[in-house]
Amino acid sequence: MNKADLVNMVSAKSGLTKTDVSKIVDDTIETIVESVVEGKKVSILGFGSFEPRDRSARQGLNPKTGEKIAIPAKRVPTFSAGKLFKDRVQG
Repeated sequence: MNKADLVNMVSAKSGLTKTDVSKIVDDTIETIVESVVEGKKVSILGFGSFEPRDRSARQGLNPKTGEKIAIPAKRVPTFSAGKLFKDRVQG
């Protein structure tokens, strides 16, 4: 499923126009991204949570040459599925 499919399905279920649903989806995603960039955790009950995590610097290995390389520290976004979401996927 891509964004257009999501917009079509939500529009059909809610009775809202595709334009309105597309704006809501865009604004929701942008709000989540902005919050995670600011270092905040975003929890959606029953769905899951988005949060930033810091990865420390470490040594890596170039698979072609076997040469050691330094991998710098960085901040990455993570998603953890909620219990209800996990239970529904498992059946």
